[in-house]
Amino acid sequence: MMKSHNRHQRTNSARKAFKKEIRDSIRGAASGFLFGIPLLYTMEVWWIGSYAEPLQMLIALLTNFVVVFLLIRTEGFRGTVDTKMRDALMDSIETLAIGFVCTALILVLLREISLTTSINEAVGKIIFESVPFSLGVAVANSFLSGDRNQNGNEQTSSSSQSKNTEINATLADMGATSIGALFIAFTIAPTEEVPMLAAAMTPPWLLATIAASLLISYGIVFVAGLTNQDKRHQQTGLFHQPITETLIAYIVSLMAGLLMLWFFHQLSFEDPWTVWLSHAIVLGLPATIGGAAGRIVV
Repeated sequence: MMKSHNRHQRTNSARKAFKKEIRDSIRGAASGFLFGIPLLYTMEVWWIGSYAEPLQMLIALLTNFVVVFLLIRTEGFRGTVDTKMRDALMDSIETLAIGFVCTALILVLLREISLTTSINEAVGKIIFESVPFSLGVAVANSFLSGDRNQNGNEQTSSSSQSKNTEINATLADMGATSIGALFIAFTIAPTEEVPMLAAAMTPPWLLATIAASLLISYGIVFVAGLTNQDKRHQQTGLFHQPITETLIAYIVSLMAGLLMLWFFHQLSFEDPWTVWLSHAIVLGLPATIGGAAGRIVV
């Protein structure tokens, strides 16, 4: 009987540890997207990665590792204090791995890495583009963890709900989404990357980009445990069901992206609707991430 009880305790402990590891990884990936997505729309970095020599890649990789290691030693990837050397090394490797995976997935989605891409070019792009992703992962707990404001949220949630009507909460969220999306879209819309990427996108890849935008946005706001997440689950605005809010926020981000594309003369009313749609979807990915960032800080 005692052995069965101990086995049950070990199973529960292992399950909790696994869930915590998954949550830490998701939070790190979400923070990485917030930091790294603008650089992924920079063709100069694509070119640097494409033509980098192995020695240059190694130097970039080691430099990135050292910076990530110092950040983790300062705060801890998992929010712990006085991280041991061995744990810091392991967390640094995990941080780089998360950055590499996120970067590779987005580059594949944007068609910058395909089956025809050479190994040397693909590795170079991933290494150079993953630098801000890795830094974002490393500071996820210290900069964006929801735990640091949890008590304050618990104390003010009831008063906030009593003061704000559902429509006010909804407008606040949509306004925050618009500001975040416009901020990111403003930096990318004037460049030639959006038309270039949109021209290479076929309908299946556009659908995949939509799915990725929705999934990343949902993960940042409702799964990753970032700042004020508990407060968001308690709000009662018109669109505060997670799935509905994610869809509405995506539409708002698309509109913000289209506005910036039109503002910078990347689109005109003479262009066919298919061009508007493809451009909106391509820019909608970073704009949606910016919109999610706006919502988690309101």
